[in-house]
Amino acid sequence: MLSNNLDLLKRAKREGFAIPAINTQGGSYDIIRACCKAAQEMNSPMILAHYVATGAYSGHDWFVETAKWCVSKVKVPVSIHLDHGDGFAICMEALRLGFTSVMIDGSKLPVEENAAMTNEVTKVAGAFGVPVEAEIGELLRLDNGVPVENKNIVNPEEVRDFLKLCQPDTLAIGIGNAHGYYKGKPDIRLDVLEEVGKFTDIPFVLHGCTGMEDEVVKEAIRRGVAKINFGTEIRYKYVQHYREAMDKLDHQGHSWKLSQYASDALSEDIKRIIELSGSAGTV
Repeated sequence: MLSNNLDLLKRAKREGFAIPAINTQGGSYDIIRACCKAAQEMNSPMILAHYVATGAYSGHDWFVETAKWCVSKVKVPVSIHLDHGDGFAICMEALRLGFTSVMIDGSKLPVEENAAMTNEVTKVAGAFGVPVEAEIGELLRLDNGVPVENKNIVNPEEVRDFLKLCQPDTLAIGIGNAHGYYKGKPDIRLDVLEEVGKFTDIPFVLHGCTGMEDEVVKEAIRRGVAKINFGTEIRYKYVQHYREAMDKLDHQGHSWKLSQYASDALSEDIKRIIELSGSAGTV
């Protein structure tokens, strides 16, 4: 069932669970199928996330159409989300294509410019009935095992100033999290979430959950996170399962057999994320 999941995100914050947002690698049918399958079997809402860069191969329209087809086969609410839209133009394209949720990421900009860009997007997206996620505190990327010092921990007063200037539907806050595999134990500042939660009831979003300790994720949810994002783990698990299929199956060159094996196995991984989020059985 196609949804924007906004009411569920608000409910998730009130009731202490989160909705998983899974990076679908530019519209991979195998990954989208795994997400929808796991969500249906666990009675959980789901967010199918799409990065602009990963759509370069198949096209953003392919992702939307594939996602819509898969979503039509399940009864649980599933939203189609643009992740880290880096400007007004890509968010407008997403709205035209039929995304039901968009993120405008102005976190590299000063607070005033970030808020102005967020306002531009929310004004148009609201006319489409599409909720907008904003971000404050740029998330760095930890690629190829190279350690990067992450200085994205935001002062709560900066968040307060941001929210005086704009009102997104959900908000990602830099608390020491990053994209990619962490090298060592990340210093996740849950106290920042606690402080921001004192002056806003906006549902929070936690990016960079791959490799984060489960208890940290659960505690973040208790402090107002209503959406948890997984990308790196998903793409590596999918490749691992596909390789297993090539080694174990008498596939005779039938790619669908390899895909089905990998998708089914990945669905079990996504069920674990659903359990972690606390969203199982909420719909």
